[in-house]
Amino acid sequence: MARALIVQHTAHEGLGRLQEWLPAAGVDVHPIHPYLGHRVPPYVEGDALVVLGGPMGCHDDAEAPWLPATRDLITTAIDDGVPTLGICLGAQLLAVAAGGSVERGALGPELGLDVVTVAQPDLLLPSGELPVVQWHFDTVTRLPDSAELLASSARYATQAFRVGEVAWGLQFHVEATVEMVAEWARLDADALAEEGRDPAAVVAEVAAAVGDLEAVGVLITKRFAHVITG
Repeated sequence: MARALIVQHTAHEGLGRLQEWLPAAGVDVHPIHPYLGHRVPPYVEGDALVVLGGPMGCHDDAEAPWLPATRDLITTAIDDGVPTLGICLGAQLLAVAAGGSVERGALGPELGLDVVTVAQPDLLLPSGELPVVQWHFDTVTRLPDSAELLASSARYATQAFRVGEVAWGLQFHVEATVEMVAEWARLDADALAEEGRDPAAVVAEVAAAVGDLEAVGVLITKRFAHVITG
């Protein structure tokens, strides 16, 4: 069975549904938790790399001292042609590691149920409009020169991109469960209030769309696993 190294940045942004979807698609998962003191290796010990989300910014090295090693790991994975998937913070780290820029989103956060439009389908993403879960405050403001833009939302242009042949960044959360979204809504209740939104309503919207969200998540997971396993 193929093996994916998973970098998790915080307890409340774990693998979610990827915990079952990746093994079901033939890819075993090996999470490391650097916020608990786990070492971030200098290269991928396995067949693929997945870098998850987190509340910190991709340059918050003082708050999360493992981030420099994570950016270096992503750079090495790109150079070695290792299939890589960055989710939310992971996508931002991928962009910065490859030479792009990330800043606070000038149009405010994207929180909850959303739709992204895939303008450039590829091995990972199908064409068309995809329902997704968003939960981010920062955004990729400049893609690396080596990147190709794949998908956008109404608020932010960069929602999915590919660096090289097999490294993808997804600003949205394919892995999110309703329980994860409920926890994020609790933690970011003040930010939702500033947007004039009710946390319970945000969670309810995601719960109502869970069937469509999971269909998209399973499809993307299977496509990523196929890149890994051939």
